Amino acid sequence: MASNLPAPEGIENQEPPSAGAWGEWNPTEDSVRSVRGKHRVAKQRGGLARSSTVLGVGVIAAVGASGIATAQDRPQVAISMPSLPDLPDLMPGGSGAEITGFTGDDVRHAEAGSGQAAGTAAKTGIIPQQADRRADAGEVLRNRILQQADSQQAAAAAQAQAEAERVARETAAQEAKDKLEAAHKAAEEAKVAAEAKAAEEAKAAEEAAAAKAEQERLAKLAGSYSLPTSAYTLTSHYGVAGSMWSSGYHTGLDFAAPTGTPAKAVATGKITSAGWSGAYGYRIVLELEDGTEIWYCHLSSMSVTSGTVSPGETIGRVGATGNVTGPHLHLEVRKGGSTMDPLAWLTSKGLNV
Repeated sequence: MASNLPAPEGIENQEPPSAGAWGEWNPTEDSVRSVRGKHRVAKQRGGLARSSTVLGVGVIAAVGASGIATAQDRPQVAISMPSLPDLPDLMPGGSGAEITGFTGDDVRHAEAGSGQAAGTAAKTGIIPQQADRRADAGEVLRNRILQQADSQQAAAAAQAQAEAERVARETAAQEAKDKLEAAHKAAEEAKVAAEAKAAEEAKAAEEAAAAKAEQERLAKLAGSYSLPTSAYTLTSHYGVAGSMWSSGYHTGLDFAAPTGTPAKAVATGKITSAGWSGAYGYRIVLELEDGTEIWYCHLSSMSVTSGTVSPGETIGRVGATGNVTGPHLHLEVRKGGSTMDPLAWLTSKGLNV
């Protein structure tokens, strides 16, 4: 009869012993008595019998259920079977009692129990150990994977932080560079503006100084120069074109005033000529220290005809002699034989004409 016991793990491919190898055991009161030195097999009487080999397999299954290492983990070894006198201690009742009264159903129940025990052993002994070891290996592998993932995540986070710090440093450096360039540009612009302002202020100061010097010069000249007459009206200016003048334009400045109005020396000088001069009527020529000649024309009379005179000194009187349309003083300013604008010359001497 084939056993219902499951094979221990690792020896699944071994064929179970055949019923012919075990034989049948029909226990009776006589057949189960110990025969010294022999292994008796009784004929079947009202049920199945089990030989000591069957009991040995049950013992192996029970021992496997108690946690012995499986054949997968350890090499297979030979198993010595106990003799029949030794078996009672392993059976229910134990302590050397003889086994009697077993029926076929009892044996089947025993075999089923042994199969259950073997299955339980396979589940609670050998297989759980392998499952524990596999679970432990899986847990180790899982822990290693988690460790590796954590390490990779930490490395990625560190790399991201380093990259962020690098970007922040570059951004800060660029901002500092931009600020420095802006500061340099602002300083350069401020320098240019300051230089421009300083140049403008210097120019203004120079102009102010020049104006002041000119005022001082004119003030000084005002004491050295005098207007040629008083109570006058300017009627004809220098350069006016007309057929009345032989040159085709007016060569002097006309001070219209009543006849007899004093004509004065404009500056210190000496009289080089005094008398009648054709179209100019009575004329006096006053030569100044720098060689400039002042002509007084159309005079009604001449007070001084030679010598040196001072500024403001009366040298003649306004009249209407010569080619004229009315009493006036025709004043000409000449230098080097050429005429110039008397108004501009008098103004340059600080006189308010």
